[in-house]
Amino acid sequence: MRHVIDQAAAWQRSGTRFAMATVVRTWGSSPHGPGASMLVSEDGRIVGSVSGGCVEAAVCAIAEEVLAGAAPTVERWGVGDEDAFAVGLTCGGTIEVLVREVGPEVPLGRLAADIRVGAPVALVTPLDSAGGLAVGGGAATGSLGDPRADRAATQAAEGMLGRGASGLVTSGNGSTDDTGCAAQRELLVQSFAPRPRLLIFGAAEFARPLADIGAALGHRVTVCDARPAFAVAERFPRADDVVTDRPDRWFHAHEDLVDAATAVCVLTHDTRFDVPVLALALRSRAGYVGAMGSRRTHEDRLARLRAAGTTEAEIARLRSPIGLDLGGRGPEETAVSIMAEIVAVRRGGSVLPLTLRTGPVHRM
Repeated sequence: MRHVIDQAAAWQRSGTRFAMATVVRTWGSSPHGPGASMLVSEDGRIVGSVSGGCVEAAVCAIAEEVLAGAAPTVERWGVGDEDAFAVGLTCGGTIEVLVREVGPEVPLGRLAADIRVGAPVALVTPLDSAGGLAVGGGAATGSLGDPRADRAATQAAEGMLGRGASGLVTSGNGSTDDTGCAAQRELLVQSFAPRPRLLIFGAAEFARPLADIGAALGHRVTVCDARPAFAVAERFPRADDVVTDRPDRWFHAHEDLVDAATAVCVLTHDTRFDVPVLALALRSRAGYVGAMGSRRTHEDRLARLRAAGTTEAEIARLRSPIGLDLGGRGPEETAVSIMAEIVAVRRGGSVLPLTLRTGPVHRM
């Protein structure tokens, strides 16, 4: 989604007219959840996706109508509809998509800037009119057309952003109905939380594809090694930070950045470095802690961790040998197995082949 917002902001700056299609609701199996967006420019360029390819052609047709002057519209596609098979949505799900032209009044510049620096921010879009709000850090940019509506929408968006959630909320529109009650309308909130962190300790050859795949999956990647000859930025072009430091010293100095979305991968193969940083990581808030090594190395590492005062509950969090059993070989396939395990832990995956599972492929 970040590349979609960057492109939308660039088109807005250059004066290129474009429509944005955004998923507002889903039922059943859906490749993308609420907030996923796709752009269609006036000259036919497409960025992003709302269905993984199922309904994009139909969305493009509606976007062309909107750019030709049609009003914003919310369209539904599902396998129960006659049109569903025509557009290819045969995966068993139903989606609703808002398609509207995005004008200069939508604060995409602020949204893209906040996302770029990792500041939590949400985009608020009314389903029934133009305008938009960028909300985050206690401040809102843009407008929905009425100060009272802006205040109500800001409060609702901050609640969604605090949970890292995207979807529809109901908020006051600044007016009253015939009974004197505050009129309500639906707003789409798209939350953009900071990128999850991937901390790689040990800049060995296995770390190179791991950093690349981690970055491709949207992580903020840090590679740290005490050896200057290994911690070279040119070896890790997709990493955000390449640091020469003792892993435990760096981790201790930056522990405030570690949260439940952080994955820690220790690839040093050197007890002088891996045991101290693992002891810190296992006591931290990191959601994933893994270490590379053979089973013999693992048993020796456990003894050293216990000797260093690591509790059994903390040791139980350690994933070692690191990664899933994919039967792979070499740095690249090992990196795939590690990232697969990180995704499974974060998303609560069963790690079973989908052919052995029942129910929707895409979990809520």
